[in-house]
Amino acid sequence: MSMIKIENLTFSYPTSGDNIFENVTFQIDTDWKLGFVGRNGRGKTTFFHLLLNQYEYSGKITHSVQFDYFPYTVTDKSRLTHEILQEVCPLAEQWELTRELSYLEVDIDVLWRPFETLSNGEQTKVLLAALFLNEGHFLLIDEPTNHLDTHARKMVSAYLKKKKGFILVSHDRCFLDGCIDHILCINRATIDVQNGNFSSWITNFTRQQKSEIAQNERLQKDISRLKQSAKRSAVWSDRVEASKIGAADKGYVGHKAAKMMKRSKAIEARQQQAITEKSKLLKNIETTENLKLSPLQYHTDKLVTFSDISIYYDNKAICNPVSFTIQQGERVVLDGKNGSGKSSLLKLLIGEKIQHTGTITMGSGLIISYVSQETSHLQGTLRDFAKENHINESLFKAVLRKLDFERIQFEKDIKAFSGGQKKKVLIAKSLCEPAHLYVWDEPLNFIDIYSRMQIEQLINEFAPTMIFVEHDRSFRETIATKCIQTIRLDENK
Repeated sequence: MSMIKIENLTFSYPTSGDNIFENVTFQIDTDWKLGFVGRNGRGKTTFFHLLLNQYEYSGKITHSVQFDYFPYTVTDKSRLTHEILQEVCPLAEQWELTRELSYLEVDIDVLWRPFETLSNGEQTKVLLAALFLNEGHFLLIDEPTNHLDTHARKMVSAYLKKKKGFILVSHDRCFLDGCIDHILCINRATIDVQNGNFSSWITNFTRQQKSEIAQNERLQKDISRLKQSAKRSAVWSDRVEASKIGAADKGYVGHKAAKMMKRSKAIEARQQQAITEKSKLLKNIETTENLKLSPLQYHTDKLVTFSDISIYYDNKAICNPVSFTIQQGERVVLDGKNGSGKSSLLKLLIGEKIQHTGTITMGSGLIISYVSQETSHLQGTLRDFAKENHINESLFKAVLRKLDFERIQFEKDIKAFSGGQKKKVLIAKSLCEPAHLYVWDEPLNFIDIYSRMQIEQLINEFAPTMIFVEHDRSFRETIATKCIQTIRLDENK
């Protein structure tokens, strides 16, 4: 056991005048299973880069461990997997690697396949297994769930629970609850460390927020009263001063005016002290404004029918045929392992040419709003993006503000945004589009926890018709009204 100590850490990017961290001090134990949470763009990945000594900063970071980072960068993915893993954990024995892969239900045969032929989920698992075999290292794990299906997330969470010595950035609430024993939270002005899992932390955080908001309301009432009192005192003082004109004893009247003025200044000082107290109190309050949506009513109950649809890749079927309908008001979640054709089913709805058998029947004049899984294509300004997608720029930016975008982001190129901010751009676009059917493909990748709950509230309030793919179990259980299972052909064996 050792400590990682952060003292008076201050950091800002050279291109920005705003500090990401300012005089931050805390410490963590290297035996902890630490969940790392906070709003998108608050600096979670930046903090990892600081620990890895990739940026210059002021302050002090003290540790006696070597840091490893996930996702590990594989430069040549055409190499065999076992060659890459030997590079990741050179001191590990073959039997140790076999053991770790068995915990993650990964077939040992993948070691002799080119790394690029592994699915994204398999790549995540083998790299995590290899990194944990570096004895004495402390692992910095950045968003490992984005390529994991629901079953794999549960398995990897259970795997991490058996380990120690890591910081995990994730916005999946169930995933965090399954594997961590401490929380590290980036607030608006501070970084806090707390014992427990995510659920215990959010309960305490919500209770603290309510207490601070209630105290703020009391302070505002007190400030209002003090302002009125100071105003009255100033008026009295002015009246007494004015009464000196024509008075017999101007010295007495002047003395009385001075006393009244002194009282007025004292009340003003109390007012300023209350205002200062309020500003300190509110520095970490997280607020989420209610979002709005304009779903369109379709003229019949049935919007789409899938009849014996099977997806093909390279002329080979990859999944069992599926048949289902999307009725007005339903929120259909597609559930299945990676590679079972979920995203392809969504792409068929938006007119992409995906090889398949079976029939899709869509209602005439059906208006669809689509959120893609991919964000790599995003670039240019938000203004250009709004214009290209024929959405109202003012409304679009207002939605982004509610999703915790700062105004300074509006002038930046989208490709400079964090992964979560890019995903919010796509969600905001969809929220600006009145539609009969909302088709969302893994919309929550990289999205912070606060915004996830905000979006859940929106969907439950406006009840749009939806079909979506999402592996966040909390989100699915909150909003889905129907689940359709997709099954890979190799699962039938």
